[in-house]
Order: sequence, then structure tokens, then C-alpha cells
Amino acid sequence: MRVGVFDSGIGGLTILKSLLENHPNNEYIYFGDTLNIPYGEKTNDQLKDLSDKIIRFLISKKVDMIVIACGTISSSIYDEIKNKYDVPIYDIINPITNQLKKLKIKKALLIATDKTIESKKFEEKLKSANMELYTQACPKFVPIIEHKSKDLLEIELGEYLYQYKNLDIEVVIPGCTHYPIISGEIADYLNVDILDIGLIVAKSLDIEYSINDLKVYFSAVDDDLKEVVKDIIGDCEIEEIKLS
Repeated sequence: MRVGVFDSGIGGLTILKSLLENHPNNEYIYFGDTLNIPYGEKTNDQLKDLSDKIIRFLISKKVDMIVIACGTISSSIYDEIKNKYDVPIYDIINPITNQLKKLKIKKALLIATDKTIESKKFEEKLKSANMELYTQACPKFVPIIEHKSKDLLEIELGEYLYQYKNLDIEVVIPGCTHYPIISGEIADYLNVDILDIGLIVAKSLDIEYSINDLKVYFSAVDDDLKEVVKDIIGDCEIEEIKLS
């Protein structure tokens, strides 16, 4: 099976990594739209336009399914685009919220982009779960992660998360796929477990087995990006391609 995966940048690689680990014998095509990051600041119309170009690119590569490895798109326009194309398209929010209901979590913290928080999609999906859900937008995390600005991370952890330190939160939900890249730092700061969204999404997909292959595309590539990709999924060929 040939699986397409896309995100605004490197964050979706955390989902791809789990797919490679749990469904290793498949063909994967990844696209990260680093030219247009961050998606959390885009309008819905802009997101639809960008998603359309990426989805059509992945369809041109003969994918059998597409995974939107982006919390912003999953929360804002997924319902509008999921049936638009002749290929199954999956989001990350439905698998995450379904798993949370099974875990019977009573108190959780959702961290995500401004747009995901504003959408209230997680609250909508979890309203039957009898869960106390705190929400916190962390927009500066994405550029910090993309540019490996770890010297700024400690400052922003305090800015965004200090108020949640003593609230007996059981789990942190990374509503943006970039955030698992700094899950260790978040877990240490709050002394709380971080939900493994990559594993949850990977296990939710019914993927058949076929030949193993991986192709990785970004709309803008530099040496820092190549280093981050290597850190997350190992050595692989990266091709720069701008979609029109």
C-alpha cells in the first residue's frame, strides 16, 4: 500500500516515524510545506488552497490513502475536504479523541496552535467523555522546533505552561504534530505524561502490507531541515519541490 502523509513542516514526521515503526513494509510519500509554515496563522481558505495542492500532488504519486499529519488542518477544514477526493483521507483528531475516551482520562491539557484551540474541535469530540480539558495555544513552539531554537524553548515553556504545574493533570495532548519533538522537555517541565499521538494514529489505520519504500518532499529545504529530518526518521533522500 502507498500512503501519503503531509504537514506544514517537520511535525508530521513524528506521525510518519510511528507509521514506519508500526507498518514498516509499505510505501510512504511525505510532503512538508515548509515554504508556507506556520499553518496556525492561515485562514481556512488559505488552508484549503494549500491542502488541495498537496493532496493533488500526493494523488499524482498514486497513493492509496492520505494521512493529514497536521492538527491545524485536522481541526479546521478536515470535515470539508475528507470526501472531496477519490482517495481515503484521515485526520489525527478522531484517533486521538477516540483513544482518550477509552483511557477514561479525567483531567487533561491540550496544547496546540491558535487555530486548533479556537476551533474547539477537541472539546466537541470529547464532550461525552466526562473530562476536564484545559486548552493552551503555544504558537511559538512551531518556529522554535523548525529552527532548532532550543535556547528559547525554556522561556516559552514557562510562558505557556507554568499555570498548569499544580493542577493534577493526568496527560498532555499534543494537538500539533510538531510538539512531540519536544515531548521530553514538556514532560520534564510539567512532570506529566505526554500522549503518544503518533502511535495512536498509526494503530488506528488499517494498512495492508506491501513493498517498503520512502520518499520525502518539502517545499523549502536547507541544511538545518535535513539535520532535523535525520534526527527524527534517520537518513533519507529529501527532494525540494514547489507546488503551483
